[in-house]
Amino acid sequence: MRSTLPRQLYSAAQTRALDTRIIAGGVSGFELMRRAAGAVWEAIRERWPERHRLTVLCGGGNNGGDGYLVARFAHEAGWPVQVFTLVDRQRLTGDALTAREAAEEVGVHILPWRRDANLDGVLVDAMLGTGLNGDVREPYRGAIRAANASGLPLVAVDIPSGLDADRGVVLGDAIRADLTVTFIAAKFGLFTAEGPDQVGELFYAPLDEVPVESVPAMAERLDWSEWSGLLKSRPKAAHKGMFGHVLLVGGDHGMGGAIILAAEAALRSGAGRVSVATRPEHVASILTRCPEIMVHPAEDSEAIDDLLGRVDVVAIGPGLGRQAWGRSMLEKALGCGRPLVLDADALNEIAEAHPQAIELGRQCIITPHPAEAARLLGCTTSEVQADRHQAVTRLAKRYGCTAVLKGVGSLVAGPPDSGEPVALCSAGNPGMATAGMGDVLTGVAASLLARTSEAGTAARLAVLVHAMAGDAAAKEGEWGILASDLIRPVRQILNAEAHP
Repeated sequence: MRSTLPRQLYSAAQTRALDTRIIAGGVSGFELMRRAAGAVWEAIRERWPERHRLTVLCGGGNNGGDGYLVARFAHEAGWPVQVFTLVDRQRLTGDALTAREAAEEVGVHILPWRRDANLDGVLVDAMLGTGLNGDVREPYRGAIRAANASGLPLVAVDIPSGLDADRGVVLGDAIRADLTVTFIAAKFGLFTAEGPDQVGELFYAPLDEVPVESVPAMAERLDWSEWSGLLKSRPKAAHKGMFGHVLLVGGDHGMGGAIILAAEAALRSGAGRVSVATRPEHVASILTRCPEIMVHPAEDSEAIDDLLGRVDVVAIGPGLGRQAWGRSMLEKALGCGRPLVLDADALNEIAEAHPQAIELGRQCIITPHPAEAARLLGCTTSEVQADRHQAVTRLAKRYGCTAVLKGVGSLVAGPPDSGEPVALCSAGNPGMATAGMGDVLTGVAASLLARTSEAGTAARLAVLVHAMAGDAAAKEGEWGILASDLIRPVRQILNAEAHP
């Protein structure tokens, strides 16, 4: 079972607007409900053909209506079916009531939900849809917990009950599905924050020709097919000066590994030349690992004055530290007038030294993880994770630059006047949650910024390639991936003419 996920990602309100346009085009609400139920039923039969038994948990509204029709499809196919309803029949209206009547018509067994309900077969979650706007309450909380504890295959209809469709956060309790079949539009919250852990495998069923151009999307999912042709083959007369000179600054005492990872990633991403300014103690180890890097010992910031005038991009942050050495290096970098990539302690220093924010410029990329983003925004990490879309757009606006918010479903936003939609990367895996991954991303972003001269383009491509390299490294398993394991796949991906 496979489906092609769309690039456009929508909020719950935007999805309802698309639904309204489809109905206005002549498709009835009940027909959309029937198509949705059919998509869920086909997914169940393909994924668990041996189960031959179904339990459906139905709420009210259209989500519950979908569930009743799934039950009817299964009953007509000869599967034993039971429905537990969390909403009394007299409270159902419209298409949801019609759907329940359709299930009753063929003899589907419908019972009121109770805590000791005997759950069996494949469980279908048709309790709460995209309209949920507060924490889950009883009886839904108990039903969600019972479903999650059952150990049975669990399918969510449109969205796991209890998951916020716009933010990807769990509203108290949420279904943890093995499979989610979503309709009309791909909801933003399915792809970021806690969403991917609740969704399981995601199947998209458009149900109709969706007029996506009629409703602006909340974000766009990064897709390799869009980017694979951006970096052209090198001409035969190529020379190193055509592909940018990147300077990476970092590696205070005891933190040389970070700057090595960033520098090697920059080289493998195609930069013509890579220089590193770091503490003298790290020079030998850098040259031993990668002699192609031009290493400059720097006891103080004056050592980089000449370098800053000769490079195309400056990346600062990996292993920079929070001492006077790092602060002086950052001050020089911020004033050099070159395109910048800022990460790690460079961001922490900016947050501390400039609590009112500073204009970093359109040719700057910042790459914070949620805790660093919280410091830059003057809020808590929990507040950042509670609305990642809002957080990344605030970062881009506050600092006048391109902002990358790392994490599950990494986001990229340009300055408010850039005209670029927020981009979401759905590639990547949990094995990438290890030290040094951000340093590799910094190197890739700096190299691509030197080659493309467009911060937004470089950031989006870097995030996507970095995540895809992580997935390549995870083919042998997600445990034990090293940040350095991504460097070779980065090169392979950037050299590929196409990627499946």
